[in-house]
Amino acid sequence: MMEQMSEKELSHNIVKEAKELNWLVYHTWLSKFSPAGFPDLCMVRGDRLLFWELKTNKGLVSPLQEAWLGALSQVPGVEAKIVRPDNLEEAYKELI
Repeated sequence: MMEQMSEKELSHNIVKEAKELNWLVYHTWLSKFSPAGFPDLCMVRGDRLLFWELKTNKGLVSPLQEAWLGALSQVPGVEAKIVRPDNLEEAYKELI
């Protein structure tokens, strides 16, 4: 099942879990008006700020996505990463 999870399903699952754990979640509704490569999810709770780029297990990360994640990772306290269905359980644990 995880192998065939779409990016939309992955997003739905993560957003649902994050909201249940009291994270504030931002997801751009229509990304064509947003800067190219900006991460799919921005989540904040307490002193934690997460930027997650969501991909299917076979989805490719663009150079602009890599650039955004790399730049955001340099900011103290920011956690930026790629999340795929194969590491969804690990991602859930990071939300606790």
